[in-house]
Amino acid sequence: MTSTFPAGIIKTLTVPLDGRSFPGGLPSFLVRDDVLCWTRREAGLVGFGEIARFTATGPDRFLEADIWWRHLVLEADVTDTVDCPGTGPVAFGSFAFSKVSTHRSRLIVPEIVVGVRDGRAWLTQLTFDDGELTEAGALAALERWLDADPLEADPLDTVGDGSETPAAAVGLPRSSRAGGHAANPAADVVPKLETGSLSEHDWMAAVAAGVAEIRTGKLEKLVLARDIVATIPEGVNAAEILRQLASRYRECWTYGVDGLVGSTPEMLIQVEGRTAQARVLAGTLDRRDAEGMDGSPLEFAERVLAGSEKQRHEHEIAIQSLTTQLAPFSEAMNAHSEPFILELPNVWHLASDVKAELTEVEGHVPTCLALINALHPTAAVCGTPTTVAGALIRKLEHMDRGPYAGPVGWLDAAGNGEWGIALRGAVVEAPDTVRLYAGCGIVEGSHPEAELAETWAKFRPMLESLGLGT
Repeated sequence: MTSTFPAGIIKTLTVPLDGRSFPGGLPSFLVRDDVLCWTRREAGLVGFGEIARFTATGPDRFLEADIWWRHLVLEADVTDTVDCPGTGPVAFGSFAFSKVSTHRSRLIVPEIVVGVRDGRAWLTQLTFDDGELTEAGALAALERWLDADPLEADPLDTVGDGSETPAAAVGLPRSSRAGGHAANPAADVVPKLETGSLSEHDWMAAVAAGVAEIRTGKLEKLVLARDIVATIPEGVNAAEILRQLASRYRECWTYGVDGLVGSTPEMLIQVEGRTAQARVLAGTLDRRDAEGMDGSPLEFAERVLAGSEKQRHEHEIAIQSLTTQLAPFSEAMNAHSEPFILELPNVWHLASDVKAELTEVEGHVPTCLALINALHPTAAVCGTPTTVAGALIRKLEHMDRGPYAGPVGWLDAAGNGEWGIALRGAVVEAPDTVRLYAGCGIVEGSHPEAELAETWAKFRPMLESLGLGT
């Protein structure tokens, strides 16, 4: 466990951005490759800079992070005229999937946060300095991070006739400001895609081995993932990846934390006050499978997904996993009696939403990280029983998942937060290299060839955002 932050008390100032317009919403601020990001339907949070960081590995990583964060904000000097979830002190986080992973889980406290929620927008500046925080100073700090040219007008003014681009609307120069790498015309710009830890043949063999283990009765479900590596000679533009994902996958939560980028459809836990919510997915169908079929695409999805005993069984395992783990922290809980069809541009999923009213445990309402410690990993990303599935994953996948399928999101000092599961994502490993991950739920009726095809459907959002989609 390590942490970095200056000595002293953290100070924060949150001010409204009333009367200002952001064409394109919050994604218009995704202009740097190092931006911290959590956005859905043009709302959410983006962060710039870093004033403090916590890292840890091992089985206690969530609880250690929780203790660090609560200690950091305990005596914080907070001025907040907006006062809603995501204002005041905020940290973005990404955690390793496995308790035995060497990947360092992290919380990052930014210098500047821009938030949009329910039509309201705000700006927060965070510091350990002793100087006075002012609205003018916060706006100037944001400008510095956006690297905008000095303007006479307020860089966040309303756009007027709407003719400006989203970048210009927030005071960004018209030149390329995505934070990526300029293409070299003389360079070889042909992207390359390679298999990762396992070849397709070997991964299908791993699926077959997993099914064989399930048939022995040792476990009901296993989630197996695989990786592929994309090399982009002209350079990886993380900000552009995030903008494309936020635009195309509006029903998902687009995330960016320290080189981890993606757009997840699955909410592990969202906490607002004493209310917790989750979205559980299990059961997947490639939208391309509907081509040439009778009836509407949605009717096809309902027939194939909701009518499949295999898909419904996989979903029931996932929803039972989450509700069982959440029950000790809840005084009341509601879950969909029947899953619904979640429509995404690349796939359909069987989905269920869960809502719980949190109860006090040992005298206080559990924090988001305490809940994550109890919930992760769910059957949706690991399998069941968890211990058996986890050991089998390590045996069959031949890779460290790192942050893939781990919790990713944010939390504030009041205990509010949103934490998705890092799916449909990738890790930027070098200026020209990205490692993509995708996984499938394996049950007794699974077929290796079909599961391999499902991974390609799940790779599609990232491949498209890299310019490698078909």
